[in-house]
Amino acid sequence: MIRKIISKYLFLSILAFPLGVFASPEQTQNPQEEESFTDVIMHHISDSHEYHLLDWQGTPVTLPLPIILWTENGLVTFLSSEFHHDDKGEVIVEKKGLYFVRVHGQIHYTDANGTLSYNNDHKLENPRPLDFSITKNVVLLFLIALIMFLAFTAVARSYKKNPKAPKGFANLLETLVVFVRDDIAVPNIGNHKYERYMPYLLTVFFLILIGNLLGLVPIISGTLTNDIVFTGTLAVITFLITTFSGNRNYWQHIFATPGVPKWLAPIMIPVEIIGMLTKPFSLMIRLFANITAGHVIILSLIGLIFTLKTIFVSPVSVGFSLFISILELLVAFIQAYVFTLLSALFIGGAVAEERH
Repeated sequence: MIRKIISKYLFLSILAFPLGVFASPEQTQNPQEEESFTDVIMHHISDSHEYHLLDWQGTPVTLPLPIILWTENGLVTFLSSEFHHDDKGEVIVEKKGLYFVRVHGQIHYTDANGTLSYNNDHKLENPRPLDFSITKNVVLLFLIALIMFLAFTAVARSYKKNPKAPKGFANLLETLVVFVRDDIAVPNIGNHKYERYMPYLLTVFFLILIGNLLGLVPIISGTLTNDIVFTGTLAVITFLITTFSGNRNYWQHIFATPGVPKWLAPIMIPVEIIGMLTKPFSLMIRLFANITAGHVIILSLIGLIFTLKTIFVSPVSVGFSLFISILELLVAFIQAYVFTLLSALFIGGAVAEERH
């Protein structure tokens, strides 16, 4: 079953690969300099206010998303399509007597003339409204949540029909759930306390796994797990669960480490607190860096064709890109496993009882 799914996925990825990479107008029409292709890579892996679907005959096909801003004049909403481009650049949007301009994916206040103010370090000084827009990554999050809801409700219905011997997709999901329970939760949290944290561990595992897999489909044109805000949010949730689950033994090891002289407390306590804070930081960076690096490598390999300005390097670039894409399929599972494992390990350390 798994082998069939993997083979079908790889076949579809190979077919969709040219649509997601070679069809981009920046890559096919503006290969003059390496810096411009770097901008294409950063644009591909970054969040945006519209969802780029594909390019049809040189024209980008995008899905406009709602812009939601809290300004000095209250709530302002409009579609991202109003930030279209003309020959002079991005158009200024006027709402409720305020003017907005989008620079490098961020919305700033401006005036009717589109005046931008830069400091000596060439940083834009125009103030920004509070941005609560539905961005591309938010759409991906909704899509992943919908996939998870449909998948597990389908599994629940199959269990009602055949509770003893699940088949097909239900059997696959049961294998993954049992894996998270028996190989991650129970060994690290314990037989008596793991059930309390299973809903979170399963949610994190499947959320990251599905997000990683969707990011490998080029036509999806985005990866949720290479957004440091998303990985940081998951890391903070793990930190909060660990902190509020900590028992007396856990806090004693932080503020009064057994066997350590009291005169070392002013040194040990800050060290232990720093150790608490570095755990969510490592969770955030590990997932973000591994997923982002994979996409950058693939796009960089494709960029060799335009950087060297020869088609003869394309077999090497495409061949290595497909190899990295297959490797990323393995990384998608590994990163979901590692994040869930470390979360369970941190939680288990917080709820572990003192052993004599």
